[in-house]
Amino acid sequence: MKRGAYLGEFELIVLLAVVRLGPDAYGMRIWKEIEDQTGRSAVLGAVYAALERLEKKGCVTSWMGDSTPERGGRAKRHFKVSRKGMVAIERSRMILTKMWSGLDPLLGKL
Repeated sequence: MKRGAYLGEFELIVLLAVVRLGPDAYGMRIWKEIEDQTGRSAVLGAVYAALERLEKKGCVTSWMGDSTPERGGRAKRHFKVSRKGMVAIERSRMILTKMWSGLDPLLGKL
């Protein structure tokens, strides 16, 4: 498989958050979803950097929403997982499932 075809752990987590949020997937909500679901502290800048990488890979698309008064007239950038992104998620799941397969007896000895 060519370089860049695999998702890193954080990229996968970001993609899954975008899927979970659906039409409400924008930076701050994605960041909050990651923290809520994983219990892992995330840096907002890291979320945006991952989204940028994922967009370059063709795994997400983005668009600017309408400006809102509560954001001082600024618009939110929304994200959606593309078909390519969904394939990448499934590929990651298959790879991880294969890697975990048969390890229970070995891990139980640790």
